[in-house]
Amino acid sequence: MTVGQDLRRTARRECGPLWSALRAPLAARGPRAVPLTLASVALTGLLQVVQNRSWGYGPVQTLGAVRADDPLGAALLRTPLSLFVPALDLPVWGALAQMLVVFGVAEVCLGRWRTLLIAYAATLAGTLYARIGIAAGPDAFLGLPASDARIVDTGPSAAVVALAVCVCWAYRAWITGAVVIAAMAAEAVLKDNLAGREHLAAIAAALLLCAARALRGGQGLEGGSGARSGAPPIRS
Repeated sequence: MTVGQDLRRTARRECGPLWSALRAPLAARGPRAVPLTLASVALTGLLQVVQNRSWGYGPVQTLGAVRADDPLGAALLRTPLSLFVPALDLPVWGALAQMLVVFGVAEVCLGRWRTLLIAYAATLAGTLYARIGIAAGPDAFLGLPASDARIVDTGPSAAVVALAVCVCWAYRAWITGAVVIAAMAAEAVLKDNLAGREHLAAIAAALLLCAARALRGGQGLEGGSGARSGAPPIRS
């Protein structure tokens, strides 16, 4: 067997089940298969436009910006909207493209409600980690400097990372999942900023959710868009 054949075989094993799960719902329903994704992308785009206006920055920050030095109650109330508030210092089109692809795949393959649950769990994990890390201090393992207390949380990127990991777990795309985790670990080491650490917290939350479902007897998190995904049964 040639190297090319080996690579094709690996690619089919890695991506085949996921592609099978996506193909039928998207072919049959098109955009109607991913209403949560389209609404999320639209809301994120709208908030980006609004927060870049002089009259809109304040309200968006008040309602959806979460910082570690905010009162915990206020931070928890803002967390649902913070998922859709993109970072001001990053290109919004990249964030929207990531959301469209990863949220869309997750909505079809994992189901709408599981996608939302994982996204919010990842966002909350990042928020809580920032508080714990700052309280521990920069000298502690995974601790953070006090200056990070005024930095706004990551927005949709933590949810995107967590959903990618959960989809890879559910469809046994181990190589892709390992690449995602390795990339986020490298980001945390090279940039050493709050966003990179929060991405690792989101990955940890995603892996805990996957492991919890596996321990309860589920083969993964796959659930389909609202009903069945069309994916073949997946065996360990």
